[in-house]
Order: sequence, then C-alpha cells, then structure tokens
Amino acid sequence: MKAIRIDQFGDPSVLNYTEIGEPIPGSNEVRVRLYAAGVNPNDAYVRTGTYSFYIPTLPYTPGFDGAGIVEVIGEGVEHLKTGDRVFVAALLAKRNTGTYSQKVVCDADAVHLLPKSVTYEQGAGLGIPALAAYRALFHRAKIKAGETVLIHGASGGVGLLAVQLAAGIGATVIGTASTKEGKALVEAAGATYVLNHIKENSFNEILYLTNGMGPDVIIESLANENLETDLKIIAPFGRIVIVGNRGSIEVNPRLAMIKEADILGMALWNAPAHEYKESLEGVASFLKAGMLKPIVGDELPLSDAEKAHEQILSKKAKGKMVLSIE
Repeated sequence: MKAIRIDQFGDPSVLNYTEIGEPIPGSNEVRVRLYAAGVNPNDAYVRTGTYSFYIPTLPYTPGFDGAGIVEVIGEGVEHLKTGDRVFVAALLAKRNTGTYSQKVVCDADAVHLLPKSVTYEQGAGLGIPALAAYRALFHRAKIKAGETVLIHGASGGVGLLAVQLAAGIGATVIGTASTKEGKALVEAAGATYVLNHIKENSFNEILYLTNGMGPDVIIESLANENLETDLKIIAPFGRIVIVGNRGSIEVNPRLAMIKEADILGMALWNAPAHEYKESLEGVASFLKAGMLKPIVGDELPLSDAEKAHEQILSKKAKGKMVLSIE
C-alpha cells in the first residue's frame, strides 16, 4: 500500500511517499481503509524527534487522525462491522500504524462511526482538533450554558470546532481571526461575535460585548503573545485554558490575583483514559446530533505530505488541513 514513511527525524524532506506492507490487526484492533488523513501541528513536532510528549521508534508512518471504511475487524471488536464509515482518533491508542497511508491499524476504541452527512475529509478533521476543543471546554474550563467564551485563533482547526461545541451548549462565543476569510469561517461556525485578534486597543470592545465583565472563559492558542492581555480582560473568577504556545512570556501574577483567575494548561497527551474516552464519546454525540461539522481548509494529496508540513506551522489558519488518499 502507499504510505508516508519516515526513516530519520528532521525537516519536512524526511517524509517519503513509498510502498509498504499492509498492517494486520490483532485482538481488539481494526484495519481501516482511509480516504483522508488530518494534518496537525503535532505531526510536525513529532517528525523532528524532539517533541517532549512522544518520540516514535524509527521507521514510522506519521498521522493520528483519519477517516474511511472498516476493512478488517480483530477478535473482540463488537461496536464496529466491516464496511462501516468511521473516523480514527488514535492519539492515545495502544497501537497506531499511522494515518498518512491507505490503511491503518489501531485500537478499536479509537475508531467511531461517521454519519453519512459528514464527508471523509471532514471526518479526518476530527481526532486531535475535536478532542482538544472538547477537553479544553468541558474538562478544563468546565464551561456552562450562558457563560461567555473568548476563543483566540478561532479560524483554525481547533478553534472552529471549539466555536461549534461552545455554541452547541448555549454559550456566548467571541471568536478572533486575522483575515476576512477567517472571520467568515468563524461566523459560519456559530460565533456570536467575531473580532480581529485581541490587542490592547480591543479591551473596550470586549468589555462592551460582555457588559463590562469580560469573558468567563478564554481558550488561548498562542499564550506567549496573549497571556498578559488575557489576564487583563478575563472576568472575575474566570478560567484561561492554554492549548497552544510557542515561546516564553513575562506576566504580572498580580493580575491573576486581582481577578482570582485560573490559568489552566491542556495537552491531550496527559488525558486520563476515562477523560479521553469521555471526550471521544462526547465528540461522537455532537457529531450525531449535527452540532459538529469540521470545516476543511487546504486539501492536498497524500504524496504532497512534505508540502503540507511546510504549510501547517507557517500559514494563516483557515479550517482543517487534510490529505486526500486514493
């Protein structure tokens, strides 16, 4: 089968499009014939061999997310059958042969039914982005209906799904984006208000939209730039959940003291098994109810995985990047 294979860690040039043997499922595993794979920043971090959460054994096929049809079922699998349309969310699966390939084998618990109304490309946009959004909102921030949430970088893969999830439970959603195209995506996803990326001169606008209180919850995707600003605009007793960061920042702890605000980190790799399972089931429920629909951005063929990795960390986010698989 065709797949991307990495024989040594390094820059995107180490992503080799080649032919490899088909993986064989064992007990409690399934093999899925994939038609699309999600591309995540995590994939690029892992590729370097320096990612603190996970360093794979070489050689390996990258990719944790994908969508396709169940092809082979291992012994003990009861919730799936051959021919089912499914999405794969294999970040914490016990075994994962990589979704940048025509076929993947992984733990059956990481495979869930994909409604017919959701395309394979959209299904590949679930996994890491949807689980990160779900866990940030419900496990870390413990958001409730009627609260206001500010979602930074809302036009990205995680951001757009966070907008949909928060709006789905009745929260007021303020989303930020930097381009006209990005703002249109955030609005279409269900945000109540859409703003430019928050800067010092946005304080009054945020306060106006929140009746002078500030947002109850902030989902922060670039903490090294925004955390101090977040502490200035968060509501008293508010929760800031950090889902992304690319450097260090100096902040005044007194800002957190004044508001009695919580600053919470979130990394899917740390999710306890029961929370990861709950997140998967929650995402599947939102999906079944039609309240969650990934917005696909750039779509490239599997053979262009190198190009995808060059873009994933450098381009302005506009939906979910996916690889199409023939």
